[in-house]
Amino acid sequence: MYSVTRPDYRLYLVTDREIIGSKSFYASIEQAIDGGVTFLQLREKSISSREFYQLAQSVKKIAVRFNIPLVINDRLDIALAVDADGVHVGQSDLPVEVARQLLGPNKIIGVSASQVDEALAAEQGGADYLGVGAIFPTGTKTDARLVSLTELEKIKQIVNIPVVAIGGINEENAAAVMDTGIDGISVVSAILAKENTKQASAKLLEIIRKTRNEK
Repeated sequence: MYSVTRPDYRLYLVTDREIIGSKSFYASIEQAIDGGVTFLQLREKSISSREFYQLAQSVKKIAVRFNIPLVINDRLDIALAVDADGVHVGQSDLPVEVARQLLGPNKIIGVSASQVDEALAAEQGGADYLGVGAIFPTGTKTDARLVSLTELEKIKQIVNIPVVAIGGINEENAAAVMDTGIDGISVVSAILAKENTKQASAKLLEIIRKTRNEK
């Protein structure tokens, strides 16, 4: 299990096996973490519960080895079954209050939000962090409402929990997103679609560090 009480949200990777191509799924994750990924979300939309469970077990072993948090997208049952570090839920999933009751006080719960009222409700309900987006159009979630950088900055200023931006973020626009004062960026294809996932994540982390004036 993840052993640090304060998660590092700076470079948050959401998995997507479909965009990896012929590369190894597990090796791609390992290389991405080795390059600088600080937080991991396992997302699967079209596999059986058994297959998701088995996949989560394997990914959890990687997360434990690198000592980074692993949360499961949507599926509280899978998160509980593999004793993941937490879960990430959307606006159409179980309410965050219910997720908290089921997972207990020590697990990480993230909530997707695209406007101020959703962000405030998630915080009040017990969310540990927000995933705000989509900031830019993204092929991984074509129906997502777009959130401007101004809106993103407003949400960050109005809540007291970490804010992670998601949606179409890459090397070209990551600095502008981080300049809003948020806590991190969440990416999928900007790392996993690249041939060298370690190099891709290292470049993104370098951009993040520069915007935060980190050495």
